[in-house]
Amino acid sequence: MSPAELEARLRLHLLPELGPRRLHRLLEAFPDASSALSAPASAWRALGLPDACAQARRTAEIRDRAAAALAWSERPGHHLIMRDTQAYPDLLAELDDAPPVLFVAGAPELLQRPQLAMVGSRRASHYGLDIATAFSRSLASAGFVIGSGLALGIDGAAHQGALDVGGRTVAVLGTGLQCIYPQRHRKLAQRIIDGGGALLSELPLDCQPLAANFPRRNRLISGMALGVLVVEASPSSGSLITARLAAEQGREVYAVPGSIHHPGARGCHHLIRQGATLVETVGDILEGLRGWQQVVPTTSGVLRQSPLLRQLAAAPASAETLSIQLARPLSDVLAELTELEISGQAACEQGQWTIRRL
Repeated sequence: MSPAELEARLRLHLLPELGPRRLHRLLEAFPDASSALSAPASAWRALGLPDACAQARRTAEIRDRAAAALAWSERPGHHLIMRDTQAYPDLLAELDDAPPVLFVAGAPELLQRPQLAMVGSRRASHYGLDIATAFSRSLASAGFVIGSGLALGIDGAAHQGALDVGGRTVAVLGTGLQCIYPQRHRKLAQRIIDGGGALLSELPLDCQPLAANFPRRNRLISGMALGVLVVEASPSSGSLITARLAAEQGREVYAVPGSIHHPGARGCHHLIRQGATLVETVGDILEGLRGWQQVVPTTSGVLRQSPLLRQLAAAPASAETLSIQLARPLSDVLAELTELEISGQAACEQGQWTIRRL
């Protein structure tokens, strides 16, 4: 794609009131973005496009912001991915409102790899954070890219869990890539890039945090994934929006149950009543995605002699009991237990973990 055509697309993308569907309609009506940009305002009106779009396209502000985006894309590790190019993620391209442009910092090739999304409450409990971390570690170890939204709580635990085991994770932002939000996760965002992951946004680079953009962001989290796991969520949580979008997009929806006394479990229980798959172990997810499973072949050999496995050989125990017996954080114990389950060396029945004799 020529620099002139790329600049024209960026200028169109920056126009107010010109969302993905309208921009797609515009590009279908003209040979290229440059032609659309120079067409008379009457042609835009004939397509049902707002006058504000036609009026803003020639302003200095739009030209300057497009030039800044081009300059950004020329730096190492920065990428602009157009919807009609091979680098665009296949699953996302299926959506009617797929973004015309993706801004990516980090490794764009991850967008084509099998991905699972994990979302949940920003005010998660310690239990929820432990579960999210453990599931993320195990799923990343099984070869999946972990997708989430860089928010506080479950999102952050999902990203961190993947990084803990050298896995890959993609953070989808509800802001521009030059406006990392929340500020507390700026270092996490950099660790994701440094760890071989990626940050992604459909929004202009300088877009600030706006409440309306986060539900819009959620359709990308689900749209790039084979399935979405909700770990902990209240009935009003934005995570339920992500789950609903996933179902509408034909993706799998998974939910972790919790205590009936914990408000953060009610959203997950609602999803289960609506047909989401109840998840107690990583195996519940891998069973439905067996064709995508890429378990690391060295896992079982490493775990076979672990202290945790020796403890299980002595007697069945809950994860909480094992945490106390081994004086290890519950999140670490849960992560290793799920890896043992993936490798076929352990199983969980009614909350008690047992060894499988090989």
